[in-house]
Amino acid sequence: MSLPVRTALVSTAGHCKVACGFCFRADRAHGFLDLATYTRALSRLREVGVEGVCLTGGEPMHHPELRQLVRLARQFGMSVSVVTSARTVSEVITLSQMAHLLANVTVSADSQGAMLLGRTTRTAASAIDTLRAISAKAKILHVTYWDLSDAECRELADLVADTSVEVQFSPVVLDERTLRREGHSVQGYLVQQQLDAHVLGRYFSLSDRFRAHLSELRDLQSPTGGGVRPSCRSATAYVSADGYLRRCPYGQASVSVQAPRAAIRRFLTGPAQDRVTPDCAAICRSSSDDPSASCPATA
Repeated sequence: MSLPVRTALVSTAGHCKVACGFCFRADRAHGFLDLATYTRALSRLREVGVEGVCLTGGEPMHHPELRQLVRLARQFGMSVSVVTSARTVSEVITLSQMAHLLANVTVSADSQGAMLLGRTTRTAASAIDTLRAISAKAKILHVTYWDLSDAECRELADLVADTSVEVQFSPVVLDERTLRREGHSVQGYLVQQQLDAHVLGRYFSLSDRFRAHLSELRDLQSPTGGGVRPSCRSATAYVSADGYLRRCPYGQASVSVQAPRAAIRRFLTGPAQDRVTPDCAAICRSSSDDPSASCPATA
């Protein structure tokens, strides 16, 4: 049974210059979320009890009216979080100017193996530089990882040891087609996930919640898993950059924010129609008590 919707992931833009090869984004299109659509979405979400929003992208720092997006949500009595890949001077300045208005800021980074796989340059060290440059109530470093080494994990642990930054991890999630293109089998990929978790566990205290998340991902991706996938049980809704509400970023069922109020309420308060997939499990970590569920790391 789905949980009551309490938070919302908001796509501020349908495009991103980083363009990770393993990107979690459900929507890929040009254009930014406009203020009128966003305001209407906030109003409808607040009516069903949504308490906080997480602004993601694309890249939210590129939205021309980002500060107004933050202020509007706060005017509706909602807490606001941001997930970003901000690294350039202009992006960090934009983020720093509004950081005091945010409940938390998550800066995304990739392990060396993930950077090679996704053709990115988002190092953990540069993410920490961004977090050090801003004043936020809570700072989170989110690392997407693949093919971790002992030395890399040791360096990462040393990097965050003297900071107040919380560290979150997500394994790279790849579909079968991408695995074949990269020369990996599904079974080999699952073995690598276990090896990476083992190395991480030497340097970081992995919570039972995170281990349960890894177990769920393995079950969903296992070629012998079979059976019917569980129904969505996330308390996080999704707002696309073109103004559609979904219970899951990857869900097929949606309703426009321009629909009648009653239709939107039925959609958001009724049982979710979507099934859990590896992609959405990676975003939502569907447990209701997982703090990352209120601000999924997708940037």
